[in-house]
Amino acid sequence: MSNRRMSLHKIFCDILSCPENGTECRAYFQPPASVRMIYPAIVYSLDNIENVYANDGVYLSNRRYSVTIIDKDPDSELLQKVSSLPLCQYNRHYEKDNLNHDVFEIFY
Repeated sequence: MSNRRMSLHKIFCDILSCPENGTECRAYFQPPASVRMIYPAIVYSLDNIENVYANDGVYLSNRRYSVTIIDKDPDSELLQKVSSLPLCQYNRHYEKDNLNHDVFEIFY
């Protein structure tokens, strides 16, 4: 586990006001289908790595994560909290299984 990703995970746990580990955690990194999620939740996964090259090598590597807020409330307070994170951009909204999904992209 990278320290950088764990730092992002902690930010999501703080937004959700839940513990970072254990069964109460509602921030999920690339959860398998067998995980039973508790809502509202934040689900995130690595989406892309953009490398900046210099002197024939990678100078800087930026990781982009896809972040989805899943909530029954279409006006979830989590939307404002996540959208105010640095380098975060709103992507789209969709509904599935009577739950609202709001997708963001964040470089972290």
